[in-house]
Amino acid sequence: MSQTGPLRVYSYAQCGTCRKALQWLALQGFSVDAGNLELIDITRTPPSPGELQLALENLGRKRLFNTSGQSYRALGSEMVKAMDDAQALGALAADGKLIKRPFAITPSGAPLVGFKQEEWEAALA
Repeated sequence: MSQTGPLRVYSYAQCGTCRKALQWLALQGFSVDAGNLELIDITRTPPSPGELQLALENLGRKRLFNTSGQSYRALGSEMVKAMDDAQALGALAADGKLIKRPFAITPSGAPLVGFKQEEWEAALA
């Protein structure tokens, strides 16, 4: 793999999908100890507005929201639909639990949201 820096993964320890992604990454040789993985707690340090904007442009707004989470349910789908992109990005940047997990930025700058093994394999090849 021709990586230029660490893979940045925003995850949540209690998230089963995050754990599954991290297990898969470990099998691919990614680890914090090896220096090719930066692991960030999404609830303490959400992705930056710039990273979220990149994901919005590349993946679409719908894929960014964790629609099964408590924060999303508290906000309400109608409220989210009524937001413009700037408001949506502000809400996501303010509450990491609103963001679909895991959220990653590859060394080449490609965003990944959720864990679909095929997508991750293609992005990290």
